[in-house]
Amino acid sequence: MRRSTALRLAATTTVLVGLAATGCGTGAADSPGDAGQTSQAAQPDAIDTAATVDVRLVLEPTSLDIAGTAGAALDQILLDNIYQGLLTRDEDNKVRPSLATSFEESPDGLTYTFRLAKNAAFHDGTKVTAADAVWSLRQVTAAGSTNPDAAALASVKSVTAADEHTVVVELAHRDTGFTWGLTGRAGIVFKRGTDFSSLAGKENGTGPFKLADWKRGSSITFVRDDAYWGTKAKVAKVVFHYIKDDNAANNAQRTGQTDIETGANATLLQPFTDNPDHTVLRGDTTDKFTLALNNAEGPTKDVRVRRAVRRAVDKAGLIKILGGAGKPVGGPIPPSDPGYEDLTSIDAYDPAAAKKLLRQAGYGDGLKLTVQIPTIYPAEIGDYLASQLKQVGIQLTVRSVEFQTWLDAVYTKHDYQLSVVDHAEARDLNNFANPDYYFGYDNADVRTWYAAAQTAEGDGARDALLRKAARQVSEDAAADWLFVSQTLTVVRDGVTGVPRNFTSNRYRLTDLAVAKK
Repeated sequence: MRRSTALRLAATTTVLVGLAATGCGTGAADSPGDAGQTSQAAQPDAIDTAATVDVRLVLEPTSLDIAGTAGAALDQILLDNIYQGLLTRDEDNKVRPSLATSFEESPDGLTYTFRLAKNAAFHDGTKVTAADAVWSLRQVTAAGSTNPDAAALASVKSVTAADEHTVVVELAHRDTGFTWGLTGRAGIVFKRGTDFSSLAGKENGTGPFKLADWKRGSSITFVRDDAYWGTKAKVAKVVFHYIKDDNAANNAQRTGQTDIETGANATLLQPFTDNPDHTVLRGDTTDKFTLALNNAEGPTKDVRVRRAVRRAVDKAGLIKILGGAGKPVGGPIPPSDPGYEDLTSIDAYDPAAAKKLLRQAGYGDGLKLTVQIPTIYPAEIGDYLASQLKQVGIQLTVRSVEFQTWLDAVYTKHDYQLSVVDHAEARDLNNFANPDYYFGYDNADVRTWYAAAQTAEGDGARDALLRKAARQVSEDAAADWLFVSQTLTVVRDGVTGVPRNFTSNRYRLTDLAVAKK
């Protein structure tokens, strides 16, 4: 089994995308969540290579130390753009080469050989060698590693350099998630000897962009690295504008302050639909908006209470009031991840059954619970949950807290009853195979099945085990999965190559282009 890490938080810091309360504005269509398209214009023949592209994002990172600071806000902008790993993920979340232009797996699945690009270089001009990759991977796998994705390389036995551009990784056991793990922070290649504490406000990556400026609380600016070893970026500069308020973001897009508005509010699309000056893109995510239920203590330690809570909440109704850009899932694995199965029939909406379960648990006369929700999410979510639970006899107190408060109280100290947060990271079923995670869920079978999935001899066997574990997690009501969100992106006419899918996890800029006027 993968070992847990104290900072396994990449999934928890991404905000709700593409959804907001209908009270915020006029809907663009009868079903605004169905707005948008899945294709965009091809890159024009003539592009402006001196162009600047302004992008609206929501959650700003607190530090640029991607080696030690948790949070998807860092992955979103730094992976592939500033830093690169041996491998990466494409628009469809498939594993692809990056600094390693190719790799081979031994027949027994225990040895991986990576061949590095021979012309790759860091932003300070130093050439990338196998020694840099070996050093970087060893930092992740070392005892006491604080890398947020250290668990991804738990199977690594040794890392060596066969020559200046060849890296050999020996695994202690077969690991079906190893190459995927290398697509995240764990696989980043740093310059050998890098002082990670120095990365908090600067960088020395290998990607097609370099950090130019960070106006804390406002924006982060990247500029093209004209000495980049690979295919150079097609725009000269990208400015990320951190705008939390959806109406303000809409205004910025309408008035030309931004060229791209990510995480667009599904109910505020009217100015952009059927508008030749803008295109609305609809994309997939792995954002699992999760109602956490404390499995370890309090009333929700009783599975009957957890099941009652799940049955009391009409997920379709919640998705509707939030604009419609979401899908019910019923379990911990989203449709784009290995092992997905539609589990929405488990503890489906049934208020009468919820009341019966509460009586069986000894709460026939009512129950009081508290939910903690970070302020970055729409307040209507808490209002909806309180209304739904009230109908079955649960009085829900909604506490809106700053995200840092949530991190301390809920994630770190496990001091909560119910909590709402967006778990954005892909392939994170391991959270439910970790009794120390803030869910407090502990099922020996799930731990066994998850561990076996990691060492399975093929994807089919892996996926079957993951499905088995996910179904058990759902049947145990370890949490409630409110929906998997879709993302809506508004794009100014003339801008192409815009990321559409999984934009909460990474926002690759290499294909961005602007038509020459």
